[in-house]
Amino acid sequence: MGEDGGVTGGHPVATGVLRGLKGDCVGRLAFAAVATAALCVYGAGSARAEPRADVTGELGSDLRERIVRAIGESDRSVENRFQARRRARDAAEDAVAVLRSEGYYAYAVEAEVSEDEPPRPVVAVVPGPRFVFSDLQVAWTGAAPDEEARLKAEEAMGLNLGDPGRSAEVVAAEGRIVATVRQSGYADASPDPREVIVDHADNTVRPTFRISAGDLVRLDGLVIDTDGRTNPAWLDQLRPWREGDVYDPEDVAELERRLLDTGVYDTVTVALSAKDDVDEQGRRRVLVGLADRPRRTLELGASYSTLEGFGVDSRWSRYNVLGRADTLALVARLSELDSRIGGDLTLPHWRRAAQTLHLNAGAYRNETDAFEETGVGVGADLRRRYGANSFVTIGASLDFSRNDEKEARTLSPLGRDLITAAVFGAVSLDRSNDRLDPTQGWRVDTRLEPTYIAGDEALPYLEVSAQGAAYLPLDDQARTVIAGRLRVGSLVGGELPDVPASRRFYAGGGGSVRGYAYQAVGPRLSDNTPRGGLSLVEVSLEARRKLTDRWGVVAFVDAGSVGDEMTPNGDNLSVGIGVGVRYDLGFGPIRADIAIPLDADKRDGAFQIYLSIGQSF
Repeated sequence: MGEDGGVTGGHPVATGVLRGLKGDCVGRLAFAAVATAALCVYGAGSARAEPRADVTGELGSDLRERIVRAIGESDRSVENRFQARRRARDAAEDAVAVLRSEGYYAYAVEAEVSEDEPPRPVVAVVPGPRFVFSDLQVAWTGAAPDEEARLKAEEAMGLNLGDPGRSAEVVAAEGRIVATVRQSGYADASPDPREVIVDHADNTVRPTFRISAGDLVRLDGLVIDTDGRTNPAWLDQLRPWREGDVYDPEDVAELERRLLDTGVYDTVTVALSAKDDVDEQGRRRVLVGLADRPRRTLELGASYSTLEGFGVDSRWSRYNVLGRADTLALVARLSELDSRIGGDLTLPHWRRAAQTLHLNAGAYRNETDAFEETGVGVGADLRRRYGANSFVTIGASLDFSRNDEKEARTLSPLGRDLITAAVFGAVSLDRSNDRLDPTQGWRVDTRLEPTYIAGDEALPYLEVSAQGAAYLPLDDQARTVIAGRLRVGSLVGGELPDVPASRRFYAGGGGSVRGYAYQAVGPRLSDNTPRGGLSLVEVSLEARRKLTDRWGVVAFVDAGSVGDEMTPNGDNLSVGIGVGVRYDLGFGPIRADIAIPLDADKRDGAFQIYLSIGQSF
């Protein structure tokens, strides 16, 4: 219960709807205005900026590009020779930094000023030969670690004889060596000043990494520092090591991650005790600091859209009632489309670490163009985390509801009193680099939900859905990203009109096919009521471009179809196109999109506007 009952597609927070020929023209003008404004912002920024200095010399295209990027651009022109010379000197320092970082140590760089009027700052670059690595060594200061740790450290160095002698690679190799030694149980491993010989006689770079390994560390129990209500015995069960195990920094990080996952602490710190804090067996304890959230919180919210009208939300939460980082919440929502009241209990790390039990119960009422549904229900699910962002979830629900819809042929009211029992299993894999603003990687979500509906007639069926998204950066800074999404769904074993309207697939809206209203994509009854279907296909493609550190623009195409057959086939695709702007809030972007529908038969307006936090997928 509390789910959308098979309904897909997001709700726009604000939607512009203009009907008829005049509205259609205005919508296209609005779309063109936003697109033109975005291009003008980008074009104007590009037109004002010019290189801070010109770069001359025989350089490879890649090296020249790196130097030009490091020198950067300026939106202020040089006015006199003094400014030009100062800018040339600054640019020369940037060029030297790039040359050294790329392994060019026999360079010649001159800061010059052109004879033109106005004068231009110029950097003349002669890179010289590229130096390469030779005679790579790891030297241990103090006692060396065991042989296995030494071999792992040398392998982690990751440098090869003859590779370009980049300075950044030397620094990165040292970091890898220290991290590997720590992962082998030497928690206090640290780098001493390294020796790097740059030999101009044979154009080589010979680094010697000096590492202090320290002693092998074994772990003891926890020392808990908190004024809160957490039961120490429960917390002690969360540590992923046994007393006497060899130290692994990932174990300490995993304990911190498990505590943060609960959501009931303002701050969490987990750290190894000092070197001299050891017991008789030489084991060191782990220090845990916890600051609880306020015991109770009340959250209130309000929203408006042309589809739902005004809506209000409230959530009252009580934390750590049982002393095991639990959350008890009472929630209520009132709107024209979706209203509900209920409660839920969340028990993190239930029976084992990284496993969360969620129980919920409540009453709800959904009023859409396709159906009206009123009911009560209970549900439970158990979610298991694997790694940082991958989950497996199983659950069950039981609903008692009244469903009102229209009979497909006669359009007469059709009411059904239903008992719906369902179980489900879901898998979520997230290999992207950011939850709200991904620029590389991929995500996959799948769900299987066997359902049994009892009413006038019994109906068993299986709901299957899967969604994947991928993100491809087109440059090193990921300022331009191509993002794609595919979602498919099927109701296996169901037939229309036996499947209640509230359990069918629909498409359209901000999380579905932009440009179309909620439930607007798919087959309709003769009076234009959305009918829903047994299968779903949705496809999205976006080009995302950052203009500044805060602002970005997006161009996108969405497409989707809802079918009468259980096999998704993509027939009768409805397509929407649009543009949007993004503003980075620091933790993620706020987005504003405007989209127009290309399928005139399914238009609920000339354009749709969507406002939300985070990328669309």
